[in-house]
Amino acid sequence: MTRIFDSAHVRRAFSRASATYAGAAALQREIEAQLLESLDYLDDRVPAVVLDVGSGPAHAALAMRARWPKARIVALDLALPMLRQAPVRSSWGVLEKIGLQRPVDRVCADLRALPLADNSVDVLVSNLCLQWVEDLPAAFAGFRRVLKPDGLLLVSTFGPQTLIELRESFGHADDTPHVSPFVSIGEFGDALMRAGFRNPVLDRDVAVHWHPDMASLMREQRAIGATNALATRRRALTGRARFAAAAAHYEQFRTADGLPASWEWITAMAWSPAHGAPIRDGGEELARFDAGAIPVRRRGGA
Repeated sequence: MTRIFDSAHVRRAFSRASATYAGAAALQREIEAQLLESLDYLDDRVPAVVLDVGSGPAHAALAMRARWPKARIVALDLALPMLRQAPVRSSWGVLEKIGLQRPVDRVCADLRALPLADNSVDVLVSNLCLQWVEDLPAAFAGFRRVLKPDGLLLVSTFGPQTLIELRESFGHADDTPHVSPFVSIGEFGDALMRAGFRNPVLDRDVAVHWHPDMASLMREQRAIGATNALATRRRALTGRARFAAAAAHYEQFRTADGLPASWEWITAMAWSPAHGAPIRDGGEELARFDAGAIPVRRRGGA
């Protein structure tokens, strides 16, 4: 597969943003809250292991820790400085001492190669990190691998209308892309189905945020680590003339509220299938089985 993103740059950008992320990630928190509302579909089920993929400073992980005090909660992120921002223990120190409150475990790893055993996770949540992965079906296949049968998957990503004004403005000033490509809701749902997830439910939302100028929008993006990580990006700094040309083009979108920045996001809920359920791959259907669940007939010795 053609490499779209520079994963080393993604790691560096989010590492640099670790100290400013929590204060600037208002939209990320809003979308996270939407995902966490879907935990109610578990009804009375209490998970043993919960995984927060692309956790950042582990805000969602800590919310799930409060919901399930005895569960093992794992926060996994590509950027180690992000994980170091996470307060892995709550203020309930007394409860922790008597075993009623476990700390959040932190794991620095790439979601494309999850370092977890097969069938080891009951709930997997991933908020706004899949847009940095070019092979979405492979990422979902990895999620399916670690989830137990009938495990709950809650994920989100940005859609193609995200930052469309910024994309157009830089396209007017520069032939080099400055804004990442984003999948449509149809592509996102198809990738879930190809990985074998069942009963997917997808939602799409659009919002517009307002900024006094393009520079303030760019500063906000740097504060959350969302910089240009395209493998084909220009490696030198954006020149003053190109930035000025993009900013001048952006001005055509100005209203009384300021400059608009459009955001489209997709949320999805799905359930991992039973062992043996097929995965569509290149027109073929592949099935995985738990080797431990296959009965073995042993013959007696002579």
